[in-house]
Amino acid sequence: MEIGIIGLPQAGKTTLFNALTGLGVELGYAGGRKNANRGVARVPDERLERLSALYKPKSTVHATVNYVDLGGLSGEGRKSSGFPAEVLQTLKPCDALLLVLRDFENPELPHPDGPPDPLRDLRTAQDEFLLSDLAICEGRIERLEKQLMKAKDKELAYELETLKLCHVALDEERPLRTMELDEARRRVLRSYAFLSLKPLLVVLNTQDDAVTDEARLALLREQAGGGGQRFLQVSARIEMELGQMEPEEAGEFLAEYGITEPALNRVLRVSFELLELETFFTVGEDECRAWTLHKGSTAPVAAGVIHSDIQKGFIRAEVAPSAELLRLGSLSACKDKGSLRLEGREYVVQEGDVVHFRFNV
Repeated sequence: MEIGIIGLPQAGKTTLFNALTGLGVELGYAGGRKNANRGVARVPDERLERLSALYKPKSTVHATVNYVDLGGLSGEGRKSSGFPAEVLQTLKPCDALLLVLRDFENPELPHPDGPPDPLRDLRTAQDEFLLSDLAICEGRIERLEKQLMKAKDKELAYELETLKLCHVALDEERPLRTMELDEARRRVLRSYAFLSLKPLLVVLNTQDDAVTDEARLALLREQAGGGGQRFLQVSARIEMELGQMEPEEAGEFLAEYGITEPALNRVLRVSFELLELETFFTVGEDECRAWTLHKGSTAPVAAGVIHSDIQKGFIRAEVAPSAELLRLGSLSACKDKGSLRLEGREYVVQEGDVVHFRFNV
């Protein structure tokens, strides 16, 4: 899964990217072009740590999230035509977008549009998404209408009908993620990678992590409207500083600021929720590992996340909730208490399941 970090210049995008990935990319990065920054964030998971303490494996592998930092849009990129083509090309494969809105003063790093105003910046970003999608939508509608004048085609006619519905929404300045689309229409739109259709995480970047400005977040939610969006407050500067500290020092820092947990944990957790992802575990003396899976996936699909051969040769899955395994202390104890179950091909994997796959190839 890849999330594109976007926003206006000096919003703190690269600071947040560094905090998430642990990289030291130069701040003030301008571009969002061919040399976009890419990095991987390890998802903290207390359950995995406890499972690792129980099994004492040779290695412990966390789930990860890939982030791409596009930098701030330069003046020439912010025109009525929407995002530049090279930015769109970078955003297209992203599964979701993370929009950073600046809500802090810093005279040494002035905001390009005047005093910090998250609501203004949210509207600016929304306009860019809508304009970019509208241009793509209109271009494809024009081509489809020409094709259908020459020959009738049910699939193309359905695609045209779907795009016209999208055009109405975009013309009314409604993000496509707010539309009620069935799976058939979503399949039609998948190849277009419309920006306003992607799940959106809006991060209000503030000076302080200790007190959440619920009123400001409520205003942003009201302005954004519709589903497929989540809102968080983060101090990217504090989070980057935390990432550079030793664990003991970071704990003291959090206590001093009155912060119960690093905000990055919330960013990663909400990213999973927004993309409808869940975690299952495999455990053993060699490795304890967290795997990422789309919610609603069956056991064979989960097996395929590990290796395609396991999915092809799937026989059954031995499943225990991680909470039960941690409470009882072993899979054999789970079996004795009836918490270890044998599941077949139709079983839908649940969040936090510990799974052992039986297969034959």
